[in-house]
Amino acid sequence: MALYLLYETASGYSLFLAHGLDQIGQNTEAVRSSISDMNRFGKVVQLTAFHPFESALDALNQCNSVSEGLMTDELRNFLELNLPKVKEGKKPKFSLGVFIKDLKPGDLEKAQLGLGHSYSRAKVKFNVNRVDNMVIQAIFLLDTLDKDINSFSMRVREWYSWHFPELVKIVNDNYLYARVVKLIEDKSKLSDDIIPALTDILGDEDKAKEIVEAGKASMGQDLSAIDLVNVQMFAQRVMDLSEYRKRLYDYLVTKMSDIAPNLASLIGEVVGARLISHAGSLTNLAKCPSSTLQILGAEKALFRALKTRGNTPKYGLIFHSSFIGRASARNKGRMARYLANKCSIASRIDCFAESNTTIFGEKLREQVEERLDFYDKGVAPRKNIDVMKAAMESTQNNDVEMEEAPTDASGKKSKKKKDKTAAANGDASEEPKSEKKKKEKRKLDEELEQAQDEAAEHTNGVNGVDAQEDGTAKKKKKKKAKDDGEDVQAVSEKKKKKKKSRTEDDDE
Repeated sequence: MALYLLYETASGYSLFLAHGLDQIGQNTEAVRSSISDMNRFGKVVQLTAFHPFESALDALNQCNSVSEGLMTDELRNFLELNLPKVKEGKKPKFSLGVFIKDLKPGDLEKAQLGLGHSYSRAKVKFNVNRVDNMVIQAIFLLDTLDKDINSFSMRVREWYSWHFPELVKIVNDNYLYARVVKLIEDKSKLSDDIIPALTDILGDEDKAKEIVEAGKASMGQDLSAIDLVNVQMFAQRVMDLSEYRKRLYDYLVTKMSDIAPNLASLIGEVVGARLISHAGSLTNLAKCPSSTLQILGAEKALFRALKTRGNTPKYGLIFHSSFIGRASARNKGRMARYLANKCSIASRIDCFAESNTTIFGEKLREQVEERLDFYDKGVAPRKNIDVMKAAMESTQNNDVEMEEAPTDASGKKSKKKKDKTAAANGDASEEPKSEKKKKEKRKLDEELEQAQDEAAEHTNGVNGVDAQEDGTAKKKKKKKAKDDGEDVQAVSEKKKKKKKSRTEDDDE
């Protein structure tokens, strides 16, 4: 059976035919050393076909596809053309195609170097919105800021306590203490006028009054103007660091919602970011089993226990989660194992899912809550398969709603367009409508006059003539306005003649 070898180079695809290859002794050192010789290698392997890349961009796309396990159309066509087609009763036909032209000694090395740089650059730039390196740097900086702010705040307390020692017992928060120091400056200038400003900072009027009273009877020593300026500047720096720490935390929350939304909703943004930073990346965390994730951050204790043959640690970084603190002492290990299992599932969903959603994280959090109730009260939790089915249904419903939203918007736009076109048509047809209204008014006036005439004739008792006149009047309604006016005049003349004849009969 013929053996074909596909070799991907920086300049193109190569297809080799291996004949006379010793499969049994190919792992021996003698065979390997003989293959390193070009003359012997050429006898064992024969070049069948070569397909060069069109450009450097084409080479980069082909290399990315090969690294991800995808077959491109060019590679498929190349293999279909050059691999033998086996038919029943016939021997396979081999096709040779060598397309190497004007290949210089240094061209292949240059192509390899350029492709290597392009491939590495593309991998670094891959999926900018989900780069977890920013989360790793942010959580490191957040931990460093916490330590620095605490140490600087203690320095401010010690420094200003020489001047106003009673303030330390009244204000416990470091950030509020720095703001109060910045506001008070010199304790000798304290008065009741500063109480509203202190109330705005502390949120408590009683504490503000207590600070003013303590300042009046303080036992601290006086400081010079230069010393007070330095204290004020240092307090301002502590305030700036605290405010930047708040902004950095908000940035971390937004990045975690983009990179690992399910892990953040399950265990929190800070603990999830610490897990990602300790593992190195979200992909490395997704590859970790739940047993490794459970003791992540407690490696020293684990190796010490293995050396001394003691008890291994039950939890590492996940101990900072609120679920471990809420569990009882006997159930902390169980809760850590269960929480590590759910964190492993959430990290894999975040790493390999195409769309960002927090539904799975919320469902996994509900499962952890149910497990806590089971340990405390004995309430049986739901099965994992039922929870995952509910999560999948909710995600599908959200996808359907997202798809329907743009269609509704397009429908509204089409309605608006129809209204606009109708309005334009209405403006164009305003003139003929006004003419129609005038004609209708004329007809209504004529009909009213005719109805009044008919009522008068009925009262006079002339029935036969009235019937004839009614028929003629109804037929003449469809004529023009001028003809109708003439008919009305004729009818009025007839009425006058009839009245004259009736008066003559009465006189006789």
